[in-house]
Amino acid sequence: MSTIEFLVQNEEERREIVEMARDFAQTEIAPTAAERDRTKAPPTEEFAKLGELGFFGMLIPEAYEGLGFDTLTYLMVIEELAAADASVAITISVHNSLPVAMLLAHGSDEQKQHWLPRMARGEAIAAFCLSEADAGSDAARLRAQAERDGSEWMLNGTKSWVSHGDCAGLLVVMARTDTQDARRGPKGISAFLVPGGAAGVEVGKAEDKMGLRSSQTVSINLSSVKLGPESLLGAEGSGFIYAMQALDQGRLGVAAQAVGIARAALEHSLRYSAERKQFDTPIKDFQAIQFKLADMATRVAAGRALMYEAARQKDTGRDVTELAGMAKLYGSEMAMWVTTQAVQIFGGYGYMRDYPVERLFRDAKVTEIYEGTSEIQRIVIGRGLHTE
Repeated sequence: MSTIEFLVQNEEERREIVEMARDFAQTEIAPTAAERDRTKAPPTEEFAKLGELGFFGMLIPEAYEGLGFDTLTYLMVIEELAAADASVAITISVHNSLPVAMLLAHGSDEQKQHWLPRMARGEAIAAFCLSEADAGSDAARLRAQAERDGSEWMLNGTKSWVSHGDCAGLLVVMARTDTQDARRGPKGISAFLVPGGAAGVEVGKAEDKMGLRSSQTVSINLSSVKLGPESLLGAEGSGFIYAMQALDQGRLGVAAQAVGIARAALEHSLRYSAERKQFDTPIKDFQAIQFKLADMATRVAAGRALMYEAARQKDTGRDVTELAGMAKLYGSEMAMWVTTQAVQIFGGYGYMRDYPVERLFRDAKVTEIYEGTSEIQRIVIGRGLHTE
């Protein structure tokens, strides 16, 4: 397995990249996915290898030691990783989308030079810290506070549900920089670049989750974290706006993750239905199973097509807020439906942890929740329809 040393110029190169990602995912990630799910062990070795391949820098420009992929190629790689283990895919997706997008769009030259090469090499895995215990879908009500202390900033508060926060070398933290309470909503929220090992940063216990069990989801406690002026990302008071803009990229990553999970469930179902016999007949020959498989394949293809269209439009510079919401909404609900059918095809075995569709079913559920619930996606899409 060699490091990728070229940028995407044509379909042949894209195919080579995706084939490399598929080969790595199936040989290096998939064989240990079930055991890591059982033990909740983080994929440390897998991350190191992904860093060597350059996959932590897929959306980082070549000037900062990244691969400079277009959105479509990036999402195709995320699908391959998710088909092997969504716990690995979510870290690569969050790191490549939200923090990278915010730094590229709003970071100073010094901030980019300091952070992006380290992020591209996987030396500084980046986490996104927006939500709080009482500010999930209504994230603008966050209460983490950043107050001026001379020329520096002092951060206090607690962030919830931070993916891979336990191993993050960089935390992109949204905090209030005004003196008002959370009822002001998004006004006065700023974004900060906080080193993972900064004094006053404490990682809380890992949540005991239904799925994505080898991806550690933690709270981040900020207690008198002192930061220099260079830690403010972009303009003071604009952090929430930056975060919402970056979520377009993040939601496309979740859509790719959902498609990967669903595709894996379909592939396992196809193999199992050819091997499993009832009444002396492979169950794939029963019309009831054929119809399930046909519907599963159709929905997977539709979810992928919607994701691809959003990626292509994003790569042409268009606003894809509504389309990204559609891709995430359809993809996540599709993954939940497809994995449910997979469990049904496996019958009693599908309910057992010895078989892969049980894990895929659990992993699929969170795609309907994080980076904006399905209900929030419908709000985003509905509002967009009225502005066209």
